[in-house]
Amino acid sequence: MQASSTTESQLRWAPWWVLASVALWPLPGPAEAVLSLGALVALAVLAIQRFRGGMALLSHEAWALTSVLFLSYWLPELLSSPDAVNASRALRESLLDLRYLPFLWLVAIAVANERGRRLTFTGIAVICGLWLVDALVQATTGWSLGGEATADRLSGVFGAGNLKLGLVLASLAPFPLTVAADRFGLRGWLLVAMALVVVVLLAGARASWLTLALVLLASAWLQFRNRRALLALVGGAAVTLVLATAFSDKLQERVERTGAMLDGNSEGVDHALSGRLPIWRTAANMAIAHPVNGVGVRGFRDAYSEYADESDPWLDDPDHGAGYHAHQIVLEVLSETGLVGAFFWIGGAALAWRAWRFATPAARRRARAPAMALAVTVFPINTHLAFYSTFWGGLTLLLAALYAGSLLADGPRADAADEA
Repeated sequence: MQASSTTESQLRWAPWWVLASVALWPLPGPAEAVLSLGALVALAVLAIQRFRGGMALLSHEAWALTSVLFLSYWLPELLSSPDAVNASRALRESLLDLRYLPFLWLVAIAVANERGRRLTFTGIAVICGLWLVDALVQATTGWSLGGEATADRLSGVFGAGNLKLGLVLASLAPFPLTVAADRFGLRGWLLVAMALVVVVLLAGARASWLTLALVLLASAWLQFRNRRALLALVGGAAVTLVLATAFSDKLQERVERTGAMLDGNSEGVDHALSGRLPIWRTAANMAIAHPVNGVGVRGFRDAYSEYADESDPWLDDPDHGAGYHAHQIVLEVLSETGLVGAFFWIGGAALAWRAWRFATPAARRRARAPAMALAVTVFPINTHLAFYSTFWGGLTLLLAALYAGSLLADGPRADAADEA
């Protein structure tokens, strides 16, 4: 018991490392450095503490689920490498992504006790709050910590050359919403919800609109479980949408583009999807031609011209424009990693769901925010960034580790350690 307590005290810095990693997401280089260094530090500490109670930092179930979720992501890319279109890149990506495993252990350890969860989840909520305030300032003044608003949408701290603000805030929305509801009740929750709606709408990525809508509906019901909260949410969101559309021509264009899907023809659907239908057809062609293990992770761009139709508009661009990846999680997995990849992804999802299903009510409550964030990020009926890219893959895996570590934390041991 003494060894376990000593080891825990030595890793009380783990939540701060996780928060540093999240806070640096707008700066890809430093964020990558913090992640890689965190992986090395986690390996070193765990190796040193292996025989001094280090394994007691997490329950056996948390160790297992964190590792299994990583393998569900990593094994498909490794198995896609041998006959990949760009075999050297696929193998390099899979070897490089091994660093995620020790970092995910560090993330899970960070939320394995009450102190760590409170610090980590509140810290993520505060980071999101700062990004929200910065984006609202940019919406009114054109100025942001990320620079001037030179794009046709809000870019916030991520900058005009890295338009991920809306997508990231939508995925992380459960954290500020949960903290606001716990501390300030329905009014605090509504205030944060309206701020998120404004910023995510003006950030322009329509995939984030659906993601945020799912978060708001689920959060309103889980936090308050009454119709009043849902009605207030729907009414407030509708008013916010009308006002934002009235003052933003670009937003109005995107709303009208989305409405083109109701035309009922392929041209309207393709227009609403910003020309993604040809990309999806090409991804389906790749999946059919390489059903076992796909064309290889990150090989989509290299294989695009071979499997695209002659009339594909993206072929006119030497880099295939938006055809860098499938823009949809199911098609990405099938085209780049095949049925083997789909098997591992579905297996990981099934085990994550099984852990939730058999968890205690207390465990579900403490894991509610990361569970919701992870579910909406991988929600299959949406468009997505590339899950095998460094940024979006890292974000998804971090959410998976937060989920596993908080859901399967050893509550009695963690509580005792906190009291000590």
